[in-house]
Amino acid sequence: MNAKELQLLAEQRRKRLVEVVYRAKAGHIGGDLSCLNVMTALYFEVMKNLDPANPKAAQRDRFVLSKGHCVEALYVTLEAKGFLKPEVLDTLGQFGSVLSGHPTIEVPGIEVNSGALGHGLSIGVGMAIAAKMDKQSWKTYVLMGDGEQGEGSIYEAAMAGNRYHLDNLVAIIDRNHLQISGNTEDVMPIDSIRERWTAFGWDVIDMNGDDMADILRVFSSIDYDNKKPHLLISNTTKGRGVSFMEGIAKWHHGVLNEEQCKAAVKEIEERIASLLP
Repeated sequence: MNAKELQLLAEQRRKRLVEVVYRAKAGHIGGDLSCLNVMTALYFEVMKNLDPANPKAAQRDRFVLSKGHCVEALYVTLEAKGFLKPEVLDTLGQFGSVLSGHPTIEVPGIEVNSGALGHGLSIGVGMAIAAKMDKQSWKTYVLMGDGEQGEGSIYEAAMAGNRYHLDNLVAIIDRNHLQISGNTEDVMPIDSIRERWTAFGWDVIDMNGDDMADILRVFSSIDYDNKKPHLLISNTTKGRGVSFMEGIAKWHHGVLNEEQCKAAVKEIEERIASLLP
């Protein structure tokens, strides 16, 4: 798919996300929206051998959502990919639903339970090592939050990724600058990310995670034979695509009322119309 086709799909998923979170009366919508472009590109262009009829296919690429509280973005992506039926997604927030507020392996297409922040990269390192040991070509992709970078276990995993030359591992930081308690640089400064991860021996690339064309450019530029693990700094906007949410910390875990939901859907529908052939 080209950038325009992927952007249209992302906007359609954005509308679905808003409606689902509104009905559930819960969700981390700000971070969902900031990472949705990257997740769309991963599932519909970058990752290979994803088959809803065979979710455990041996040669599939693996995805770990380390920032597991943004599972709603993953759910709507899995629905679009065919792993999750619409009637199941509509149960989000209901008693007895298989869908939790964090990823669980009961949901087809989800590799690991995640959301205890700081664990996803360690799991991804283990997956990438396993592929190397078995001489397999599949890749592992791990999506982290920027607030999550305060977890020390991430840097232990970073050292291991370098030690074992995991060029089959791609970690992505959703760099929207906001976490639940405010701006990352006020809570626990993490800049400069580039210098930090370069010092750990990683291949570090900046990208505009709000721009689908740049996302595709960066993923296509990755050298999977350079003996280095890869770190993508995805510069994004919290609440991306809903103007009254963008850059506002309270939407980390905000709940839409009916008026806000209608306004958000209307805004997104106008963009969808502009992208249609």
